[in-house]
Amino acid sequence: MLYEIFSLLLNVAATLFGGACLLRLYMQHQRLSFGNPIGRFVFALTNWLVLPLRRVLPAVGRWDTASAVAAYLIELLQVVLIWAVLGAATASAVLLPLLAVFGLLRLVISSMTVLVIVGAVLSWVRADSPMADLVERLCAPLLRPFRRVIPLVGGIDLSPLALLVLLQVVGIVLNGLQHAVT
Repeated sequence: MLYEIFSLLLNVAATLFGGACLLRLYMQHQRLSFGNPIGRFVFALTNWLVLPLRRVLPAVGRWDTASAVAAYLIELLQVVLIWAVLGAATASAVLLPLLAVFGLLRLVISSMTVLVIVGAVLSWVRADSPMADLVERLCAPLLRPFRRVIPLVGGIDLSPLALLVLLQVVGIVLNGLQHAVT
């Protein structure tokens, strides 16, 4: 029971901070303003880790490598702490960096899923706010390839549904790959 509580709290913290690092990475890549409440929240959660990393990790084009490495380090810390609590019998320490990569990829998939769902819901209610505009601008590049192929059906955009199904399939493949490798 204590392990489950510890694991849950650790997962919530890693998802919050790692997801914020990934959102920072994506917002910077899309060149979106951080002057909105989401941007300020992301900065507040990630500056403590991203700014020191930025001193040694330069950006690669429009990609902020410091934010990507920060998200990976958070996942790695989560994996190491779980491994330490469970003991060395669960996995070899050599596999921990690889398990962190799988955790980071799962975090990317779940973050994209949440973003697309929030974007779809906001498009239904036509919320006229800076937050809705930001979410739409974050979702648009993800949905653009699907919108080129999938026509509107009765005025309804099915591209978010197609992307969500694809993300689920990628998640299933990722889990199978992780079980095969580890």
